[in-house]
Amino acid sequence: MAASTGSAAPTTTVDARAVVGAIYEAFGRGDVAAILERLAPDVAWDVWPDNFAQRADVPHLRPRRGREEVAAFFGVVAEQTLHDFSVQGLVADGITVVAIARVDFGTPNGGRYADEELHLWTLGDDGLVHAFRHYADTAKHIAAVGGEDTTATRP
Repeated sequence: MAASTGSAAPTTTVDARAVVGAIYEAFGRGDVAAILERLAPDVAWDVWPDNFAQRADVPHLRPRRGREEVAAFFGVVAEQTLHDFSVQGLVADGITVVAIARVDFGTPNGGRYADEELHLWTLGDDGLVHAFRHYADTAKHIAAVGGEDTTATRP
């Protein structure tokens, strides 16, 4: 009789990696409607406690609930200058996907942030995204919203 390790990944019929990959493809095309249709109606977007960027009211990291509020997130992002956005990899385990992304955006007031971030996606058995969270250097985001170019070379 084989021993069980108890660490088997949950089984699901949802291909979470494919869903998240399709979302990033839609983002690359600027197709917000295609992104929103892959979100649960009550999706929790960047809803997490003790977030310094949210305390500082960084517009693109505000907590949002539901598709309409997430659409507002993409409206804020559309006001920024995209210098670079690329997904370096997707790691999936059941209904959870972690994306490694390189980001480089300019804010409307001349600030700029560039970094490597992790994006955590949680899907339901319905194949829709139920939660999303940025794992980012919030100090860079706060500084950029304040007008600082965090990509500038320091002496």
